[in-house]
Amino acid sequence: MKKGEQFIAPDNSYYKPSRDPNEGTLKLVVVMTALFVILTGVLAVVYFNRSNIEETLITGDAAGESGYISVATPTPSPIPPLADYQNPVLYPESASVNTYTEDPVVSECDPAARGIAEQVSVAGVIVEGDYVRETPIWFSDPVYYGQAKGIFTYRGNNFRNCASFGYTELINGELTQVWEYDGIGTMLASTMNFEWSGLRWTGQPLCIKWSDGMRSVMNMYDNAKQQMGLVEVIVAALDGNIYFFNLQTGDMTRDPIYVGSSLKGTPALDPRGYPLLYVGQTDNNGDNTTFGFYIYSLIDGTRLYSYDGSMDGAYRSNWNAFDSSPIIDGATDTLIWPCENGMIYTFDLNTNYTPESSTISIAPVCTSYKYIFADNTSNRMGVESSIACYGNYGYFMDNTMNLCCLDLNTMEMVWTKVLGDDSDITPVIDEEDGIPYVYIGTEVDNQGGTGEYSGAAYVYKINGLTGETVWQTSEPCYTYNGETSETDQSGGCFGNPIIGKGNISNLVIFSFSMTKGLASGNKLVAYDKDLGTVVWEYNMNCYTYSSPVDFYDEKGNAYIIICDSLGQIHMIDASANNALSNEERRITVFQTVKHSGTSEESTSGICIEASPIVYEGMLVVGSTSGSVFGIAIS
Repeated sequence: MKKGEQFIAPDNSYYKPSRDPNEGTLKLVVVMTALFVILTGVLAVVYFNRSNIEETLITGDAAGESGYISVATPTPSPIPPLADYQNPVLYPESASVNTYTEDPVVSECDPAARGIAEQVSVAGVIVEGDYVRETPIWFSDPVYYGQAKGIFTYRGNNFRNCASFGYTELINGELTQVWEYDGIGTMLASTMNFEWSGLRWTGQPLCIKWSDGMRSVMNMYDNAKQQMGLVEVIVAALDGNIYFFNLQTGDMTRDPIYVGSSLKGTPALDPRGYPLLYVGQTDNNGDNTTFGFYIYSLIDGTRLYSYDGSMDGAYRSNWNAFDSSPIIDGATDTLIWPCENGMIYTFDLNTNYTPESSTISIAPVCTSYKYIFADNTSNRMGVESSIACYGNYGYFMDNTMNLCCLDLNTMEMVWTKVLGDDSDITPVIDEEDGIPYVYIGTEVDNQGGTGEYSGAAYVYKINGLTGETVWQTSEPCYTYNGETSETDQSGGCFGNPIIGKGNISNLVIFSFSMTKGLASGNKLVAYDKDLGTVVWEYNMNCYTYSSPVDFYDEKGNAYIIICDSLGQIHMIDASANNALSNEERRITVFQTVKHSGTSEESTSGICIEASPIVYEGMLVVGSTSGSVFGIAIS
């Protein structure tokens, strides 16, 4: 207040200085008395709670003669109890999730230095100037991703770090084929020179335990509606159908949904437990006029929405496949889905779900992002990997060897890193000491000319905030580059890495395909997360593109399932014991059987490229031969 001004109180009354000479003294006495009483109370509390005080050695003047001062021990925040629908394998939460850092992006990962061009459109209209999302996206620890029991997307959640749900107690170390569905057909490819069949990479099933009330209003068969605790398995296949099974018996739970075009990637369920299914095409074949993705109601199987990106001005304008598996931010009702045309799409779904009337509707509004670097070729842009999300950051791999970090709220590239070769696998996130680290591996694809050769499959641990490489290593793998892409057979990393949990939380495990020659050999390698050094290896005779899956018992003991190109399922001990031989680490190898129990029973011609899931002791995986298998783990 300036000299001479009057202070006007909030009620517009004037402040008037006291004219009683004793008033200030009386107020001081009252205040001092009150402070004395409060201080006495505090000292009493400290005295009677000495058990909560620890003595800490302090040097210097602050310590006094004794050299010690008393410091109160902080009370740790209580861990919230595990909710019934949460995955105990991921419990308790371990990620604080923080993308706000003063550490700068490393220079070689600066998008501006590579001449990036970016464009954002909302509902088809190009945004001029900066874009800021009205309702900010924020993904937290993956234990909170789903609001029902199940596996909702490729590798389970927004960190893409878990394709198993619940504990599996290993007693006999055996695998038993409980059921098989062998009715998946074929569909002619758009090139007209081969047929898509069964399930291929990534082809992971989904599963969900619907509530009794939800089952009662769905178009399920009566026996499925009436089964208490039913877990439904959902498989999207290359014959253009979506299939639904009882996890325990393999019985179909409802009629398939006919999409009309081949489906190779992994679909997604809505993590809020809403009856919504998101599925993308892999080929512009069949009888669809749309080339893109679809959203279905699982109440009655109706198609609620479809999207075709052919008119979006993508740099790669002739291919709108959605091989990636989407992520849904339930809190903001947002769908996030990269496309092979090189666009990153987000949709405000505007979902209206009314459980009382068993109705659900959506009215999506698209926000699209496209980008290109000065050193990229436009017709090679595209994204086949699924996006992993941490806070407001999304991590994905594109077809021009770029690992990208995108701010999902401003739709601006935070950093980008050119890897040693192409990669289609999905980045996996693991937070350590408040920093997200991204693990990624590459194929052997661009290191040689036409024909067969051996190259390096690179694996990386990268700081997810800055793009800095923490460590990098590689394994030799074989590949074959044909005259056309249809004849290629690449080696390297095709299966997604495992982030260790429980008793192997210090490990990250990669799968390398074709380590013994073309179409021969596979190796699992467990690396120390901190150092990038090899802790153990497991060698297989057959190659595989299928991702390994980790599962755990209640004590945190870790096991891995990995399927191969002969239809075999390997179950191994994933412990950090590096003294185990290959035979000692292998618990069992099981051969799947098609047409089991019939005159056509056979173990030949079974190839597993798709990735499996494990749900409380039951494994489900599909094959290129058209069979889906349910395998009990005991």
